[in-house]
Amino acid sequence: MTAGELQPQAWKRLLQCRERVPHALLLHGPQGVGKFELAELFAQLLLCERPQPEKPCGKCDACRWYVAGHHPDVRFVEPEALARRAPGEAEETEKPKGKPSSEIKIDQIRGLEDFVHIGSHRGGLRVAIVNPAEAMNAHASNALLKNLEEPPPGAVFVLVANRPARLLATVRSRCIQVAVSLPQPAAAGAWLEAQGVRDAARRLAFAGGAPRQAVEDAAGERSAFIDEALKTLAAGDFVRLGAPRDREALELLAEVLQKRAYDGVFAAFGLAPKYGTVQPGSRGAPRAWLAYARKLGHDRALARHPLNAALHATQMLSSWPV
Repeated sequence: MTAGELQPQAWKRLLQCRERVPHALLLHGPQGVGKFELAELFAQLLLCERPQPEKPCGKCDACRWYVAGHHPDVRFVEPEALARRAPGEAEETEKPKGKPSSEIKIDQIRGLEDFVHIGSHRGGLRVAIVNPAEAMNAHASNALLKNLEEPPPGAVFVLVANRPARLLATVRSRCIQVAVSLPQPAAAGAWLEAQGVRDAARRLAFAGGAPRQAVEDAAGERSAFIDEALKTLAAGDFVRLGAPRDREALELLAEVLQKRAYDGVFAAFGLAPKYGTVQPGSRGAPRAWLAYARKLGHDRALARHPLNAALHATQMLSSWPV
């Protein structure tokens, strides 16, 4: 199943844009719904040399290069933390010093200058994908804005954003916006099963209906942490939960706690739990669960900053509704 089949409405809108390709597109929606995959598929379609009516052929030289990550007419602009290399860029022999940046910096946008202003290698378009666009710092945003105000001929900018409100209004106004919503549960479940995700329905529920996020939640240490945390919460063993090993584990713990709290609210009112962390009909005080869930919104933000992880975890658990 392709990203277009997973998100048929958004893909239909992109196909309409293909008839008269705009210089800038903004794909926006919740995290994990397949926006980036749509951006990649659309870029491949624009560069395909024998495109079919609604998808790239997958067989021409352009498609093979794109899939292999070597097409010379596409560039990805992403934070260092995502560790994607541009086609033809040599792999670093030395490890970078310090933690990779989570921002898109001005030098990365300026690095597109030659790419967007020099002719295409294949005589077609040139596509730059910025993901996630809200990761651009202020200087990078202003540098990109100059290209959007005076777009180079044959260049297409595809911005992918989880939080479009964080973008400059002037950037948003110069893009054709395409909303990407949560896919239908049946389509998302089928896609997850095709990806080999076990217990797809439960993973999709915990991810709030976002299939790409469900894939991440079902993988490796993240999957084990979520399952163990929910089991430990059910048993009331807060001592084990109060010792996360790092900030990443602390953030994940805060996420699990908040989703469990919201499910506590739904269940207390006789509604189906949204995140699948409790059984329908579970009892509890809805006001206490709601107050705790709101408090976790603040705690989750704090978990992203340097602090004593064990102390912060203890503080979160100390007000757990019982």
